[in-house]
Amino acid sequence: MAAASTLMLSPLLFAAVICVGSGAAASGSTKMAPLDEVCELLGGYYVTPELCKSVLCHDASSPLAAANATVARTSVQQAVAAVASNNATEKAGLRSCLQLYNGFVAALEWAAGSVAAGRLPGAREVMQAAQHVHEACDGMAGEATPKESVEFFCMAYVVYAVLASVSNY
Repeated sequence: MAAASTLMLSPLLFAAVICVGSGAAASGSTKMAPLDEVCELLGGYYVTPELCKSVLCHDASSPLAAANATVARTSVQQAVAAVASNNATEKAGLRSCLQLYNGFVAALEWAAGSVAAGRLPGAREVMQAAQHVHEACDGMAGEATPKESVEFFCMAYVVYAVLASVSNY
């Protein structure tokens, strides 16, 4: 449980730090807010500044934790429990998706520790692979895949872009 809490806190703390002052520089200053700097660094080729900000700085009605693998995993667990017993194919697909998320939670915990220690390359590859979790779940469970899986994909997509950009410097 503590490991899951750590995994959820890492992106929350990151977002809390970079969301402060987003969108506007201090009066009389040309210095950009940290969130603006990170999102502008990505360029806009495949992650636009708008997507970057929407993923890294959720509003209060849509907490950042909803984009986290642990939340997506819990959502998939609930979907497995809710599937009618006569729909064996959908239930099997959701169970496979759940196994995928179970494996990725540990990998993402490692990646968070790796980034905190300044070791970006391994974490970058984990986030690159994490982008495909939703696609795999969608292929296995179809429309039964919870929306939190899509939110997790968006978070993984942007975080990978940030890590890839930062590790090039």
